[in-house]
Amino acid sequence: MQNSFYANTELIGLIGYPIKQSFSPFIHNVAAELTGTKLIYMPFEVHSSNLKNAVRGMVALGIKGFNVTVPHKVKVVDYINKLSEEASVIGSVNTVINEQGKLIGYNTDVNGIVESLSPSKSKVSGNEVCIIGAGGSARAVIYTLIRNFKPKKIFIVNRTEQHSEALKQHFKSKMKFDGIVTKELHHPDLINVLNNCSLIVNSTPVGMYPATDDSVLGTPDVFVKDQIVFDLVYNPVKTKFLQLAESKGAVTINGLIMLVQQAAKSFTLWTGNEFPTEKIYKSLLLYVSK
Repeated sequence: MQNSFYANTELIGLIGYPIKQSFSPFIHNVAAELTGTKLIYMPFEVHSSNLKNAVRGMVALGIKGFNVTVPHKVKVVDYINKLSEEASVIGSVNTVINEQGKLIGYNTDVNGIVESLSPSKSKVSGNEVCIIGAGGSARAVIYTLIRNFKPKKIFIVNRTEQHSEALKQHFKSKMKFDGIVTKELHHPDLINVLNNCSLIVNSTPVGMYPATDDSVLGTPDVFVKDQIVFDLVYNPVKTKFLQLAESKGAVTINGLIMLVQQAAKSFTLWTGNEFPTEKIYKSLLLYVSK
């Protein structure tokens, strides 16, 4: 039996909290097998209080690189030596390369968002859009929309408007975009605002396994026919949020395309090898249907 743990096998990690719901280990280990890459991808559940020590540990152990997921994408920036252009502007990181003890941070979520929304570009450009949430993933969505899709106005809807306002000022400063409007999640005119948006994105982890009965928006009345509704949550594939949107005739996009496409970019950054996107996507669909 072949031993995968030879000395020349690279270790890639994933840090987040919680982490058990992640499909990333499946994706990257299957990709390594399909491409003959000597790589093992391991998840590490890291509480916020241990983030700094975990990152130091990655360097000390000589781990080749790692992914960063909720809730560490913004805070991890404090421990990175160098940021790519998009990570610097966004202010959050989901992919890190360890180059001889120096950590370089990237945001490959951009790649996943572009690929997910490209078929809907004509509906997004020049129109009003809404992002629910104000965390690291929301930052990547806002950056990608401004850079690649050119919406007229971006509404940021969040429980605490203070966080939304911080993002508004961040992108006004970093990207000279003055079209962001903030709203509280339970604002009385929120239904009207959302009904007029051509795109609604859930960037929060609400509805993620095991809390599959939860939705960040509790009523289907916020959605309208032919609206694009995109949920970054990928487990389950059809969240309660997307089910509510479908009930009103909206066009829904699940988080699997984004997950695979951001993974493809990360894999290539770590290994230099081409990622078998189609095979991984098909394997993942079989995996999640079990």
